[in-house]
Formats: sequence, structure tokens, C-alpha cells
Amino acid sequence: MAQELSAEQIQQVLQGISVPPQPQIMVDLQMEQVMPNPDLRSIAKLISQDPGLSGALLKIVNSPFFGLANRIASIQQAVNLLGCNSVINLINAQSIKGEMSDETIVTLNRFWDTAQDVAMTCLTLAKRIGYQAPDEAYTLGLFHNCGIPLMIKRFPNYMTVLEEAYYSANSERRIVDTENRLLNTNHAVVGYFTAKSWNLPLHLCEAIANHHNALSIFEEETSRDAQLKTLIAILKMAEHICGSYRVLGNQDQDHEWQSIQQQVLEYVGLTEYDFQTLKESIHDLGAG
Repeated sequence: MAQELSAEQIQQVLQGISVPPQPQIMVDLQMEQVMPNPDLRSIAKLISQDPGLSGALLKIVNSPFFGLANRIASIQQAVNLLGCNSVINLINAQSIKGEMSDETIVTLNRFWDTAQDVAMTCLTLAKRIGYQAPDEAYTLGLFHNCGIPLMIKRFPNYMTVLEEAYYSANSERRIVDTENRLLNTNHAVVGYFTAKSWNLPLHLCEAIANHHNALSIFEEETSRDAQLKTLIAILKMAEHICGSYRVLGNQDQDHEWQSIQQQVLEYVGLTEYDFQTLKESIHDLGAG
């Protein structure tokens, strides 16, 4: 049974960190909600393509208003729990967050495009390797870089720093090390606190915090956290397949993947040939 929330209750929950929604998705959602019978499945599909809207949605569903026993990570489940009126109130609340300049939209397109592609590829990979919660893998793919828009807002030169970070990545230096050196913080840390403020399940917050820390995670001999390792493995494969190093890092080669490929593929039990075949089949599907 859906639990309807008023516009005032939604505004109250949404106080704090926000990532701007994509203008085109907002237009599509506005069109959908003025239909005589808005289709919740269509609305859920549109929301699930946008990190900012999905984050706001999960923040509301996982808030004390609902009192759920366990935090959820499924966008479709969240939409079903909220119901049509509350979701429309959420969309309207997000649409009045303020206009962005054309320049900001162009910069953020790099973030939005990779978020959607990586999320879909995470979902496909999770199903292929038999991960029990493919929805969670999708959510991690959508949110893993949710710190980037906030870094862009805080540091005007952030994308230049990020490109240098991708260029400098190797087995000795993580992408976040360059950010820490130049900015005293990094998008993984900011993403972790953003995800926590959105009430995402804690293991997904941990994966966001550690998504550029793969080498040390896979070098640990213990099976201390198999769930974290599996989620990070899926995410790193997806980022490589989708070319995040090109779109976000403006690089011809994926230096980070070169330093972690062996450990990641060994962990999920794939040979390089297996992975190459999988990569090609995902490209053929148009998921990556």
C-alpha cells in the first residue's frame, strides 16, 4: 500500500545535499504527470536514469516517515511505496531547485551520461556473474560518482583536476590521491556523505567511498567483505566497459583498470578472453 506524503513533508525530508536533475528528464517527467492517467512504471523508469532524482526518492522512502525495517535500494520499489501523488510532489520539489547555466549543463552531461551507462552495465554484469541483488548493482552504478556534481559546484576547475587524476592513476597512485593533493578532498568521500544523507543502504555507501580503492581491497587475503568486493568488481568492470576514463577523464587509456584488471577478473572468475567476450556482447546490447 502506497503511503502518500504531502509537498511540505517532502520538502522537509529533502533538506540538505542535492544533485541537480537532468533538464531533459525533468521535461519528460512533467509531460508524464500531466497525462490523464500518469503511468507509474514510466515515471519510475525516467527517475531511475537520474542520480539526483533517484537519490531524493530513496532518501524519502528510507526516512523515518516510512519506518521501514531495512533500507531499500530499488528505484521501482521506492516508487511503488511512495505512490503517484507523492512521486509527483517529489518531481515538483526538485524542479524548483534553480536553473543551471548552459556551461554547467554541458559539464554535468559528462557525469549524467556515464551514470546511466555504468548503471545499466552494472545491472547486466550482476546478472551475468550471478550476483544475488542486481538492483543494488544498478543503484551503485547510478550513484558511484554522485560526489562529482558537488565537487564541480565547489571547485570551478574540478574537471581539469579529475582529468589529471585519471591520467596519473597507476598501481602506486589512486585517482582520489590526485584530488586529495590538489583539493584536500575527493569525489568518493563527498559521494559517501551524499549517499549517507540520501539514506542509501550502508554497504552501498561503503562501496561508493571505496570505488577508487580497489587495489588494496582485492589485495586483502581475507574474505572480510565478499559483498563489498563483488560490488566493487562489478563497478570497475562496468566503468571500463563504458569508457569512464574517456568521458570523465579525457584519456585514451584506462590507467586505473590496467592496475587492477588482474585482481578484479581473478576475483569474479573470468579470464581476459571471457571478459573481452562479455564486453563485446554488452556493447552489442547497447548497455555500455
